[in-house]
Amino acid sequence: MNAAIAAARLDNQGITSAPRRRPDGVVAWLGAVQAQDYPAAKWALALRMREGTTGEAVDRALDEGRIVRTHVLRPTWHFVAPADVHWMLELTAPRVRQALAFANRYYELDAALRIRATGIFERALRRHECLTRAELGRCLARAGLEVAGVRLALLTIHAELDAAICSGPLRGKQATYAHLPARVHSEPRRSHGHARTRHVFLDRARRACFA
Repeated sequence: MNAAIAAARLDNQGITSAPRRRPDGVVAWLGAVQAQDYPAAKWALALRMREGTTGEAVDRALDEGRIVRTHVLRPTWHFVAPADVHWMLELTAPRVRQALAFANRYYELDAALRIRATGIFERALRRHECLTRAELGRCLARAGLEVAGVRLALLTIHAELDAAICSGPLRGKQATYAHLPARVHSEPRRSHGHARTRHVFLDRARRACFA
């Protein structure tokens, strides 16, 4: 019985079943893919694709916006399909904010500061296609906010949770941020409460893990 369950999970996770052709197909099937460690996340996608898939194929999908890397589900990066970004943020961002509450207090990031920083990021990314985290930090500094390190990282996470920014194209080996409304062309689809989003999320989980 345990072997049968393991085999079913491997098949439904796309590891032993017929491989998918594209990284965005893998991400759309799974719903969200842990991507805190970017090289390992690329390997996880390639494992579910045809033999000979390269890391560059995943890089291209990210560069072209066919997959998005942002903070959903918990305070870590995940790959998400652009069509799923808005409803996943609607469903999970409140819980992620709760998880970050202690860090916000510890690093003295009150709501007013977080809102102000998000506005600065948005204005900067309307002028520039993409910026690194360090460049966003310099935008804050020019506005009179000297923020760096963990505090800067937390401010970018909050901007992601507000659907203001997300991953941009890679600049060499450096990750960048982009303005989410420009990067994700699908319109936000408002649900009636969380009933619809919960149904979609649970359906994805059943298909990927247990079906």
